[in-house]
Amino acid sequence: MSLAYPYRQKLMQGLLQKLGLADRSNIRWDLLDLALTHPTFSATANYDQLEFVGDAVIRLATAEFLLEAYPQLSVGEFTALRSVLVSDRSLARIAQQYTLGRYLLLAESAAKDKLGEESRLAETFEALLAALYLSTHTLELIRPWLHPHLHELVAEIQADPARQNYKAALQEWTQATFKTLPNYRVTQLAAEKGVPPQFAAEVWFQGQCLGKGEGRSIKAAEQAAAQVAFQQVHHLASRPEQ
Repeated sequence: MSLAYPYRQKLMQGLLQKLGLADRSNIRWDLLDLALTHPTFSATANYDQLEFVGDAVIRLATAEFLLEAYPQLSVGEFTALRSVLVSDRSLARIAQQYTLGRYLLLAESAAKDKLGEESRLAETFEALLAALYLSTHTLELIRPWLHPHLHELVAEIQADPARQNYKAALQEWTQATFKTLPNYRVTQLAAEKGVPPQFAAEVWFQGQCLGKGEGRSIKAAEQAAAQVAFQQVHHLASRPEQ
């Protein structure tokens, strides 16, 4: 399958070459074209629906990658890692390495929206994954080039544990299970002379304090409390029923 506009197809062939897919004949060009079309460019033919599918594709691809590459990790660690790997920040970072924005058709007003660039790149990346997945209904067009990026990100996360987003993982669990969110109570600890201020956080859910933590910033303290809480609820959820 090819596109009616040779220049557009030639441009996308350049992207596929970057992905190492230039010689693949089973790619659906119509889906690839949609994946690289922003809703501001076309209200009817754009990446919205593909992005919806791509959200599921990236979660599947990441889960499969973690199981294969890090089988020694617990499910709780899988969830925490995945929450970072599939975040807009991580996806936009990968997209930027392929200059994905260069191939995106969008209105001039959207192009000038620098604050929305990260989410726009993440959405485009998810749509691209969907186009590749739907071309074969497998991950064969995705795994070879995506896995090295995931390896790099996991290595960075493990080297800096604060990047393991337990707060997002806990929120994902409470929202999926109970359709509501936890809340955090933060206090500043008395600072000693010459020592940066410390913060203490508690995470509360349904009237119970699920975890406590401390850190040099409010965010770090909340993450520490969320880690305790997430590991606790995961442990309870994984216990066999009596």
